[in-house]
Amino acid sequence: MLTVGSLFSGIGGLDLGLERAGMRVIWQSEIDDYACQVLRKHWPEVPNHGDIKLIEWGTVERPDVICGGYPCQPFSTAGKRRGTDDPRHLWPWVRDAISALRPRYAILENVRGHLSMGGTVVLGDLAEIGYDAEWRIVSAAGVGAPHRRERIIILAYPQNLFGDGGNDNARIGLGSETLPELRDGGGAENVAHADNRRYVYSEVSEESDIRRRGAEGGRLQWEVEPDMGRVANGVPARVDRLRGLGNAVVPQVAEYVGRLVMKHYEHSLKENAS
Repeated sequence: MLTVGSLFSGIGGLDLGLERAGMRVIWQSEIDDYACQVLRKHWPEVPNHGDIKLIEWGTVERPDVICGGYPCQPFSTAGKRRGTDDPRHLWPWVRDAISALRPRYAILENVRGHLSMGGTVVLGDLAEIGYDAEWRIVSAAGVGAPHRRERIIILAYPQNLFGDGGNDNARIGLGSETLPELRDGGGAENVAHADNRRYVYSEVSEESDIRRRGAEGGRLQWEVEPDMGRVANGVPARVDRLRGLGNAVVPQVAEYVGRLVMKHYEHSLKENAS
């Protein structure tokens, strides 16, 4: 079983998805008070190392996998896009964690806008510390959610760890895996999206355990969010909950990525054994 060290854990969306894929979380790093309460409830035995800037990596257990969705505000098209000038630009500390702990894999998540700002720096930094990387835009709708929520996923692993880096068999295959696509047309009620364009789902694959979860007869069962205001009386910590959900990685996306990593790891063990 692969072990996971979780950075910017939030309410544990990445952590939950990777556990569903067969991994085990051994530590987390989060500072938001409400998110920390959620983590303590669902991972009571897992230590939270707190602020990534203050962690002494020499004292931290080395995981097989480091995961994290470092703050997106410096790169998001919804913000000012201040990049490295933004005080929330915390990628350098993620790079230091990977460099110090040398995990087998790093699973990184950010907004789509990271492709056009900061993404090449991340890939360059990974190469400098000895890691190859694959990346892809993954939509939450591709795993059955009723909204697009496109995010870049970067998978990194030590160069030549599983053989010749130029050998396609040594790669995880993030870019070659197929997810259901969205196509224009059909009723805007099917998929929520901020630009008000119209999208519908593709059929759910019967072979996919991830997309089949919650589905019946090959059609999606997730209901689209009802047309209602954000003010709900009597819901405790409503604002904190909405912020936590808004910042979280959809667990089904994390599970999809985690299953690719597990498949790659198991294949590498068989290759090394032979």
